[in-house]
Amino acid sequence: VIRRMKLFNKLFHRIFSPDCLLKPEARLGELPGSGELYGSFFRVAWPSMLESAASALTGFVDTMMVSSISSAAISTVGLTTQPRLLFFAIFSSLNAGMIAVVSRKKGKGDREGANRVMHTGLSVCLLLSVLAFVVAYLVSIPLLRFAGAVGENAVLLEDARIYFLITVGGVCINAFGLAINAAQRACSNTAIALRTSLISNVVNIIFNYLLINGKFGFPRLEVTGAAIATLLGNIAACLWSILSVTGKHSYLRLRLRSLFRFDRSFLSMIGRVSAGAGAEQLFMRVGFFLFAKIVAQLGTNEFATHQICMTIITLSFAFGDGLGVAGSAFVGQNLGADRPDLSELYAKAARRIGLCISVVVAALFWFGGDFLISLFSDEEEIVRLGGKIMKIIAIVATMQIEQTIYTGCLRGAGDTRYTAVISFCSIGAIRPALSYLLCYPLGLGVIGAWIALLLDQATRYVASTLRFASGKWKTIRLG
Repeated sequence: VIRRMKLFNKLFHRIFSPDCLLKPEARLGELPGSGELYGSFFRVAWPSMLESAASALTGFVDTMMVSSISSAAISTVGLTTQPRLLFFAIFSSLNAGMIAVVSRKKGKGDREGANRVMHTGLSVCLLLSVLAFVVAYLVSIPLLRFAGAVGENAVLLEDARIYFLITVGGVCINAFGLAINAAQRACSNTAIALRTSLISNVVNIIFNYLLINGKFGFPRLEVTGAAIATLLGNIAACLWSILSVTGKHSYLRLRLRSLFRFDRSFLSMIGRVSAGAGAEQLFMRVGFFLFAKIVAQLGTNEFATHQICMTIITLSFAFGDGLGVAGSAFVGQNLGADRPDLSELYAKAARRIGLCISVVVAALFWFGGDFLISLFSDEEEIVRLGGKIMKIIAIVATMQIEQTIYTGCLRGAGDTRYTAVISFCSIGAIRPALSYLLCYPLGLGVIGAWIALLLDQATRYVASTLRFASGKWKTIRLG
């Protein structure tokens, strides 16, 4: 027993110890001990992980509540998902730029610079919000038709359009709050984003209950009610984010008079990172869009099964995303402090934590997949197909969490051009092409689509790992 304990301790040390995570020749100074390394990381990471997990869980519950109407209702919401995320990608790209630049200012101890970057980003965000909603309104019908609201799904178009416009309106309103949260995350203040997410999710679930089926005197609005609940949650989240930067002692403080006073140098720095992130998001969303469109053409039941499984897999993505957000903040701050060795150390620590989580999540999906699917539907065909897909998801989860962490760290370093290229090749080309081939010519249906997703995820996992190992991200200068 003692010998086994010693072997276990030795293995644990080799996997998790800071001395083993970073080669001696890569060190530029003193390294933190294990307690300090993982303690400081967890203090920043746990709110981000909980925030992402809470959002994923709310989407989980949201889909369950919509499924109480019918499988067609799930398909209606599913048709709007990728079109809506196309618009969300605009703000996600901006936020990636803000995190990279604000974190560097924070690392240099430049509080005034960090605040000026935040105000520059918020000003751009307000302009983009108005433009995005106008475009969404004008292109809503052709966009949803392209997404799959044709043929068997044509009857879903009007409900899908209403849901789409209401939820895109919510995205545009909350974009301001999300930009504030991005700046806060860059300063390691991830608890603010957690609180806003929890508020949004609670409001969303309460009004889902009241408006979907009409409870306590509220009208029964079904899918439209779900959209209104999402909108109200977004409004609540935005207001709370604004309150987080109004305190006198807040590191980041919102001053209305500083909005629309664009600083060209900061605008250029944000734009440089956001351009790469925007290209990455564009390729991702187009790829996801085409992927969803291919599956939508398989029929209502197969698309409903696909939508349920996509909701479930966001649970594993949430953990990776939360760790990636924390990792990006530490990477940016330490690069700003001229300690790229610590940037590498924190990124590797994040991935070790992700490895442990991925094993647990994969086991949950593999052994509990049938149960998870049954929470959404009791239709035999959906449960049967979903159970098979859950086995694939269990394998995907082990790579997805690790890949998401390293991709987040690369973004934090400003290495968004590389992540854009990978997204173009893997999500924009490999996934849709393989999906079509496996779904139709080879006749595998929705199972084929998920095999394609597995291969896409494996490609990104290898690419992000190789890029991080190269160390090229350490040499990127933002200005």
